[in-house]
Amino acid sequence: MRALVKTHAGPGFELHDVPTPTIRDDEVLIRVRRAGVCGTDVHIHEWDAWAAGRCKPPFVVGHEFAGDVVQAGSLVHHVKAGDRVTAEGHIVDERSVLSRTGNAHVDQSTRIIGVDRDGCFADYIAMPASNIWPLDPALSYEIGGIMDPMGNAFHTALTANIPGSVVLVTGCGPIGLFAVGICRAAGASRVIAVDVNPTRLALARQMGAHEAVQPQDAQVAVMSWTNGLGADVVLEMSGVPSAVHQAFALARPAGRVQMLGIPSRPIDIDFATEIIFKGLTVYGVVGRRMYDTWDQMSRFLRSGAFDPTPVITHRLPLEDFAEAMDVIKNGSAGKVVFEVND
Repeated sequence: MRALVKTHAGPGFELHDVPTPTIRDDEVLIRVRRAGVCGTDVHIHEWDAWAAGRCKPPFVVGHEFAGDVVQAGSLVHHVKAGDRVTAEGHIVDERSVLSRTGNAHVDQSTRIIGVDRDGCFADYIAMPASNIWPLDPALSYEIGGIMDPMGNAFHTALTANIPGSVVLVTGCGPIGLFAVGICRAAGASRVIAVDVNPTRLALARQMGAHEAVQPQDAQVAVMSWTNGLGADVVLEMSGVPSAVHQAFALARPAGRVQMLGIPSRPIDIDFATEIIFKGLTVYGVVGRRMYDTWDQMSRFLRSGAFDPTPVITHRLPLEDFAEAMDVIKNGSAGKVVFEVND
């Protein structure tokens, strides 16, 4: 089969013919139809410090996908050949204390497809049957192929109290853009999106942001709407130090700050003035809650209240992986999707 492979410890990917995966008795083999490209894939492509410390080439990259089951192991009874599916890309030990107490998403033994084991930028992928999520007949492979990052946005947004709230979203990458649409669908009274990239601000407006502004204009946008009180909920999606400080500054006293963006370096925080004396609740977001976020997300998508399609700006064949990396790095893309086995 064709597969996009991280062949060595250094920059770049290579498209190769590799053996089709074989499956264990508790796994399924999936023919990939669509695969979303993520910032994590760019980190691995560029071979930055995080990738060098985490990944062990060679392996097939990619962790967001949807496709068709073509084979099921002998112990698999809830999934069969022909089923349209997507999957949770975090593979955890179901016997661990965290998994058994509903916190599998923060299990430190997690192995991620396309990072710690072979991923989905390929014609086929083998997955544990327990990680499979059925793709609703009303949803396209394209939408199924980006449910993984959408789940991050649902987790970030809907673990806060969104109905009626004034929500500030700092950082309009794909997950931030999804979050804008989710907050509108969930009944936020005002959604204010912040980014430095005009392309992404335009996409935020398409996703339903009432205002989409540059960082220097965020304070006026928030405070004028809230009579100087501040946003009820802030979704910090960028990891940029200045945006993190702005998130704390523009949250209302006793407000909530949801932290998804990952800083590239340590940040100095004045906990007394920025968090404690304001009585803020700060929630760190890791992946998706397994699997209540998936159920919640599926209901929103099935209802039609939330449409992620405007975020997808580029649809490319697997062979054009270099272009995919370029448009993400230069900021001209929203979400990029590989069309595999079309």
